[in-house]
Amino acid sequence: MASASVASVSEILERHGEALRLFADRVHAVREDQWSAPTPCTEWTVRDLVAHLTAEQLWVPPLVTERRTVAEVGDAFDGDVLGDDPVAAWDRAAAGARRAFEAPGALEGTVNLSYGDSAADAYCAQMVADAVVHAWDLSRAIGADERLPARLVDFAGREVGPYAKDLSQSGLFAAPVETAPDADPQTRLLAVLGRQA
Repeated sequence: MASASVASVSEILERHGEALRLFADRVHAVREDQWSAPTPCTEWTVRDLVAHLTAEQLWVPPLVTERRTVAEVGDAFDGDVLGDDPVAAWDRAAAGARRAFEAPGALEGTVNLSYGDSAADAYCAQMVADAVVHAWDLSRAIGADERLPARLVDFAGREVGPYAKDLSQSGLFAAPVETAPDADPQTRLLAVLGRQA
C-alpha cells in the first residue's frame, strides 16, 4: 500500500469529506427491502457492504486520535456494528472518523495498520478511495445514480494507481477488467479494481 500521500493535506481532507457525503447519500437511500440485496462485491449484501465501511470508520479514532496499534484495538469492531439502525450507525461512525482526521496535526506522523505503519495522510487517502469505489458498489446494488464525481474519480485513480496491480493478489479484489482504449476515467478506475461498469 501507499506510504506517502498522493495530494496535499488540504486536498485529502476536502476529498475525504466529499467521499463520506457521497457514501452517506447512498446509505440514506437504501430502502428497507434492499438491505439483503446483492452487491458487486460478490460475498456481500447491501448490509454487509455498509457494515464494512462503518467498521472502517470506527477504526479511525483509535488509530489516528489515540495512536493505538491494530493489536491494541483487537476485535473491538468485529461482529455486528450496525445494530437495529444501520443508517444511524453509519452516520455516527462517519462523523467520528471525520472529526479524527480533521483534528489539528492528525494527518502528520504515522498510524499502525494491518500491514504495518503508514503515513496518516496516506491512510486517509486510502479511506477516500475505498469510500468512492464502494459508493459505486452501493449505487449499483440499490439502483441509485452510479455516476461518481469527477474529482473523486481522479483522486481515487491517483491513489490506487501505484499499487493497483497488487490488489487482486490480496484476495480482497477481483482481477482487473479489460476496458476499451477510450474508456472514461470512472470506467478505468472501476476496471482496475475488478468491476464491470
